[in-house]
Amino acid sequence: MSSQNMAPTDCMKPSDLSAEKKGIKRKNWRNRIRFLWTNSSKSILHPMKNRSYRPSVDDVNQWEQSFDKLLAHKYGKAAFRIFLKSEFCEENIEFWTTCENYKTLTSQKDLLSKANTIYEEFIKSEAPKEINLDFNTKNAIAQSLNAPTATTFQAAQKKIYSLMEKNSYPRFINSDLYKELCAVASGKSKLVKY
Repeated sequence: MSSQNMAPTDCMKPSDLSAEKKGIKRKNWRNRIRFLWTNSSKSILHPMKNRSYRPSVDDVNQWEQSFDKLLAHKYGKAAFRIFLKSEFCEENIEFWTTCENYKTLTSQKDLLSKANTIYEEFIKSEAPKEINLDFNTKNAIAQSLNAPTATTFQAAQKKIYSLMEKNSYPRFINSDLYKELCAVASGKSKLVKY
């Protein structure tokens, strides 16, 4: 199959993992949430430290209403990233976030530098955090690198957003991680000892 005809796919599906790896995956997200809960003065989940930084029940429930609401919330995005990491595809949210930051650049020098960095990190074949894009999208980006604009990565960002919204986001909402976050926010679960 040529890369021109490849349809973008999302992360590794849970059914692709052995039972042993599923256990590791669950343990990893629990450890990451526990770490965020206990080690940050601005922790996303620590109920005893700086309560204003803990997402409320309403915050966590809103993440289920739309993907936009999840990404708009600092800690919703952090929880989603933890989930994506457990599915071996955190490069999607990293790319999307990097593009959001890229769009705020104003000087041509900054655009040129950052565009090349993004291309090297996410777009080119065999990039360290290569995202799954079709040949035409990758080619259009490569051709624009000499004179990038704030919209250079717009098509790619939309494709990755759509991929996350249609595939990863529903799995996140149905995941044990999200259920645990809801339980913790409502006080029905204690992820860590206080």
